[in-house]
Amino acid sequence: DSFDILGDGVKELLIGRDDGMLEIYNFESIDDPVLRYDHALSESIASIQGGCVGKDGYDEVLASTYSGWLTGLTTEPVHREGGSGEELKLSQEMQSKISSLRNELEHLQMKVLQEREKYQQSSQSSTALSSVPAFSVNDKFTLNKDDASYSLILEVQTAIDNVLVQSDVPIDLLDVDKNSAVVSFSSCDSE
Repeated sequence: DSFDILGDGVKELLIGRDDGMLEIYNFESIDDPVLRYDHALSESIASIQGGCVGKDGYDEVLASTYSGWLTGLTTEPVHREGGSGEELKLSQEMQSKISSLRNELEHLQMKVLQEREKYQQSSQSSTALSSVPAFSVNDKFTLNKDDASYSLILEVQTAIDNVLVQSDVPIDLLDVDKNSAVVSFSSCDSE
């Protein structure tokens, strides 16, 4: 998307990448854009949009991720400075908002407990059926021309415990910055 998030009268380029990087580029000169801000999300970004959403006068960048999470980055200052010993006083509107969010959280926790109990009861009955849930897998296997390597990206809406890669030819696995996996090699019996 393009949006004037910096408020300088020139639209910035908002980019959401498959690897979860959100980047904001500014066109200070005619030649090349300059990276002004970046933020790493834990999953790929499906769409990105700039605008005023939460509070008048403060622009935001909204990003929708692969699993449906909506993340917002705002220009509104979130930290307030206070003198020594000075208490932070919240407005009535903010106290009301916090109370409303607490009530909603309690309601959701109760709903989760009820559904968990319902599941436990149904799974222990004699007529219970077991099935493996179907997950939509977002996968990409792309060639990186710069270093002649392939990049494998797997995303699923649940935790990934193991990924097994089997190959008929020898392969080298390269580590990347965002990788948190522990790699284990084992030789394969050709038969």
